[in-house]
Amino acid sequence: MQENSPEIIKVIGEEGEEIFMKLQEIITVEDKDYALLSIVEEDTLPTSDNDDDEIVIMRMIKTDDDCTFEVIEDDDEFNMVASAITDGDEFEEE
Repeated sequence: MQENSPEIIKVIGEEGEEIFMKLQEIITVEDKDYALLSIVEEDTLPTSDNDDDEIVIMRMIKTDDDCTFEVIEDDDEFNMVASAITDGDEFEEE
């Protein structure tokens, strides 16, 4: 992958469908990693770079050789992460 190319990941939706997402940023809040992702259309891969895309926040679970993404279902956890993103000074960038 080229150095300036966006990192595109494939996630499986609730109904088993493949969804392609661009990794915008990884942040850490209270020792947990969260990914800021935007959905990209398959026909625009890998060049999609629309800054107006809706951002999706997902929890990252890292293992030795893999990384999975989970939906944040707890409202308090989601609000804490969203607040850290908007405040900008309550999280560490990775």
